[in-house]
Amino acid sequence: MAERRPLIRYAWLSIAAAVATISLKGTAYLLTGSVGLLSDAVESLVNLAAALLALAVLTVAAQPPDEEHQHGHDKAEYFSSGVEGTLIVLAAVAIAVVAVDRLIRPQPLEKAGLGLAVSAVGSVINLVVARVLFAIGKRYESITLEADARHLMVDVWTSAGVIAGVALVALTGWQRLDPLVALAVAVNIIYAGQQLVRRSVRGLLDVALPAAEGDAVGRIVAKYRARGVEFHAIRSRQAAARRFVSMHVLVPGDWSVQRGHQLLEEIEQELRGALPNCSVLTHLEPIEDPASFADMGLDREPTP
Repeated sequence: MAERRPLIRYAWLSIAAAVATISLKGTAYLLTGSVGLLSDAVESLVNLAAALLALAVLTVAAQPPDEEHQHGHDKAEYFSSGVEGTLIVLAAVAIAVVAVDRLIRPQPLEKAGLGLAVSAVGSVINLVVARVLFAIGKRYESITLEADARHLMVDVWTSAGVIAGVALVALTGWQRLDPLVALAVAVNIIYAGQQLVRRSVRGLLDVALPAAEGDAVGRIVAKYRARGVEFHAIRSRQAAARRFVSMHVLVPGDWSVQRGHQLLEEIEQELRGALPNCSVLTHLEPIEDPASFADMGLDREPTP
């Protein structure tokens, strides 16, 4: 499995970007008084909290297996994306509350041009950092960095909408457009947050490998079935970048231990070649023994 400790430096990059964008977008809000720009600044605060959490989680996930966590610490990354999604939703609620108040009591904007320019600089920073994090997250299969990158991209599109809305307010004088833009931002943020929470929950519930990877396992199994080998209890799950596949392999009972062992080694090697970072567990059984079919389910049937 690829070394994951270098990922920590990218969490620091995300933290630096969040601090910079909070400063820029906060300044834009103070210059203009725009609740739309305030919503953008609040989301950057969430970015900072998420980046700090990502740093902590990636530090844990990079640790090697130990006596207490014998399968490693990769699953810690799902906690990061789940908490980040929850923070995004809470930020959206806060934005909506402020926006509704401003919708009822609209206020004129000030220094809109300067405020928008400052906010745009912050958006460019987020765009660059998001592209870097997404590329690294894909390469190392880090759900934490991918979640952070997607969150930053939501921020970029949010900022684009806010900037367009505030510019229209400045041009038309329609003050209620500003809180309406903020409400639209809140809805968009809630959608992004629930997607992250959903992905985190799926990972914590040991969801099977994606269809394409499951098909790869199926092709390997079919190849050996054509040679007279049978399989059952084929199961898979994924923990961040780590994959787990287990199966029972049924062969004639008169095979030698050495012959059965060689077959399992061959199957395991093919599976590891088809699925990166895959831990494979095989169990050899004689096909003639009825007891071999009593453990096809997750829980073995009790012996009468």
